[in-house]
Amino acid sequence: MRQRRATSRERSVGWRLLTPTMFILAGALFVASAVSSDGADLRPGRYEDLADLASDRSDKIADLNAQAAALQEEVNKLTEQLGGNELPETQQRLNQAKGPAGLLPVKGPGVTVTLDDAPAPVLDNGEGDTNLKLVHEQDIQAVVNSLWAGGAEAITLQGQRITSSSGIKCVGNSVLLHGVAYPPPYVISAIGSQDMLIKRLMSDPVVQVYLRDAEIYGLGFDARLDDNLEFPAFAGSIETRYAQVPIA
Repeated sequence: MRQRRATSRERSVGWRLLTPTMFILAGALFVASAVSSDGADLRPGRYEDLADLASDRSDKIADLNAQAAALQEEVNKLTEQLGGNELPETQQRLNQAKGPAGLLPVKGPGVTVTLDDAPAPVLDNGEGDTNLKLVHEQDIQAVVNSLWAGGAEAITLQGQRITSSSGIKCVGNSVLLHGVAYPPPYVISAIGSQDMLIKRLMSDPVVQVYLRDAEIYGLGFDARLDDNLEFPAFAGSIETRYAQVPIA
């Protein structure tokens, strides 16, 4: 017991000696912080809402995409001039590849599918699973995949051309496509044989599950024929950043 009390006393003396030193160091740190911040808040600002962040990023990316489209158009003109004079065969092969890659505008008959969340009163009534009342990325992907399977020549989502490298992701209550966030309703259009497109769309198992939930929870679904669809060429980058060759 004596040894425990002696040790306690020694620790007490040590703390009394350390305490003033700690306060002095803390004061020095506060002064340094005040000088560095120059009266400003050192904590970085943050977005309170993920939707605000997505919207801000979407605006910046939309501007960059517009610049990229203008530059791509200039490159296309220069390429055509060069190919027309010196490389006709190469230019012909390049033009043939542009269509499947989505780099040429397309027009023709097709179908337009619209998906939408359930109405606000249904979303807010507190009944059932709210997730089943919302359109998710897999719903959009199912529609897009079924249209490709139906022989679609070209597809757009929210008016933006979709290519083989396009990714569709959910961000908050929006869908992210080519770096731009889009709120519902989601409009997917495809050019191709109308009969084949509708047949593959309505027979897709994931689409059938969506249709079932649409009947129960009021999700929006509309599929209609359109004889005069016009799609722009894909304006984004087609450069592949990451790729892996499968081993046979």
